[in-house]
Amino acid sequence: MIRNTILIASFAIAAITSCTSAKTSSTDAPPAPPAPPAAPISPVDDEPRMMADGKDPLVVKYMNTITAAELKEQLYEYASDEMEGRMTGTAGQRKAVEYLKGKYQVMNVPGGAQNGEYFQNIPKEFFGKKDITSENVLAFIEGSEKPEEVLVISAHLDHIGTRNGEVFNGADDDGSGTIALVEIAEAFKQAKNEGNGPKRSILFLHVTAEEIGLQGSKYYAENPVYPLANTIADLNIDMIGRIDPEREAKTNYVYLIGSDMLSQDLHDMSEKANKTYVNMDLDYTYNGKDDPNRFYYRSDHYSFAEKNVPVIFYFNGTHADYHKASDTPDKIEYDLYAQRAQLIFVTAWELANSDNRPMLTEG
Repeated sequence: MIRNTILIASFAIAAITSCTSAKTSSTDAPPAPPAPPAAPISPVDDEPRMMADGKDPLVVKYMNTITAAELKEQLYEYASDEMEGRMTGTAGQRKAVEYLKGKYQVMNVPGGAQNGEYFQNIPKEFFGKKDITSENVLAFIEGSEKPEEVLVISAHLDHIGTRNGEVFNGADDDGSGTIALVEIAEAFKQAKNEGNGPKRSILFLHVTAEEIGLQGSKYYAENPVYPLANTIADLNIDMIGRIDPEREAKTNYVYLIGSDMLSQDLHDMSEKANKTYVNMDLDYTYNGKDDPNRFYYRSDHYSFAEKNVPVIFYFNGTHADYHKASDTPDKIEYDLYAQRAQLIFVTAWELANSDNRPMLTEG
């Protein structure tokens, strides 16, 4: 019994050795070619994807930095009694321009006037018989691809001062436009800091002397820091914090004036930006040169339109507190105000980053 077991074991060992030798000999064939290297990750994989609804997540990210809370905090400062109603040429208006300059300095947004200054000084001769001087405030973000092309976003910094010791704060007119412009600039600056700056340059233009005949914007249009031929559009913000009594039933609106007056391209880009990101009711009730209110001629966009620069005027309409001491920050509709400011931001983003600038409509 033991002997047979030894013989069987010996046979098994021999068989295993034979199989191993056969397997080893099969490796003498030529080696297989090496596997190709893994394909590199495409740079586009690192970029944000468009959302299912067509929104660019970068635009959504930066528009959402414009909040009702921040607008409210700054508007209460800007439309306070300390600013004395911001009448052109007064100490209150000087406080206002220094306030704005300080905001841009904190954000590290450079000045847009000559030699990097923030003020474009307007000599008293320009004001005719009025013995005053004043200044526009300019801040500037340079474009990454087409820096010579400039989008202007404007708002007037002045109001009507004091009367009989009563301060006219001008919270809606035009504190709302002024602070919206600051917040829009901050959103673009954050985008630039994070490597997503605008392809075209943007001029944030706070004009003086609107209340005495659009004098600040007229001065800029006659003495442009950046050639008007290279100015692709002006988005003008004048009163966007309140609700027109005519719209109290449907408040998700803003009046647009002038968007198709000079450029159908501008109108179409504006509509697209709104439909994609905000979906506000763009109301064109006052969008006519024959409008009896003549709103097309009554704010600073018109100084650019006269020079054939395409324009949009954003406006909430008038209300019972228009040009009264009761135009105060506590009456602003801050959520609606923020939504309108976001609309202007996304429209500016579209204009600053589109392949083509809006062209003038022929005829």
